[in-house]
Amino acid sequence: MINLYTWPTPNSRKVSILLEEIDIPYKVFPIDITNDEQFSKEFSKISPSNKIPVIVDDENNKSIFETGAIMLYLSNKYNKFISKDYYWDVMQWYFFQVSQVGPYLGQAHQFLSYHPGKSPYAEEKYKAYVKRVYNTLDERLKKYQYLGIEYSIADIATWPWVARFEIHKTNLEDYPNVLRWYRLISKRSAVIKGFNAVGEKIAIPMI
Repeated sequence: MINLYTWPTPNSRKVSILLEEIDIPYKVFPIDITNDEQFSKEFSKISPSNKIPVIVDDENNKSIFETGAIMLYLSNKYNKFISKDYYWDVMQWYFFQVSQVGPYLGQAHQFLSYHPGKSPYAEEKYKAYVKRVYNTLDERLKKYQYLGIEYSIADIATWPWVARFEIHKTNLEDYPNVLRWYRLISKRSAVIKGFNAVGEKIAIPMI
């Protein structure tokens, strides 16, 4: 049993979708970040950075924080979604998500949707970052069906961020290869279930 401490954010959805794809039992423990529950003393014991998500593996009582580490831990433990044939393709695009897709799009949410009008400079900067990320993904997906050639943690990690295209003011029709990939992954039963592993049930945004 994997214990998942989580809330409905793109980073958290990466992990719940992966758990559904691997098809192993897991138990959800909601950590309501809107009420600062991530800063509780109890949660701090398993999350030194006070961030969600975190997993605790009952088999060895090991806790893992940071989604990059969590997904690698689960994929390596169960030998799933981390292709041996295309390992470095997967790793490159997986770390592109960790280093660019998540950070850039996450900041774009703040300046373009949650706090617009606060800094024209920041808004223009993150609009450019968003276009750069999407152009990079679109060029890759022009050549391959999936980011890591085969469906992998690179796709699972990236998809929940693209699912917030409305929040970072992006029209997916401007990126036809990303749109094709996004629709394809959106149909997977594990993705549909993992998207709403915690919190209020909402429909996957579609176009």
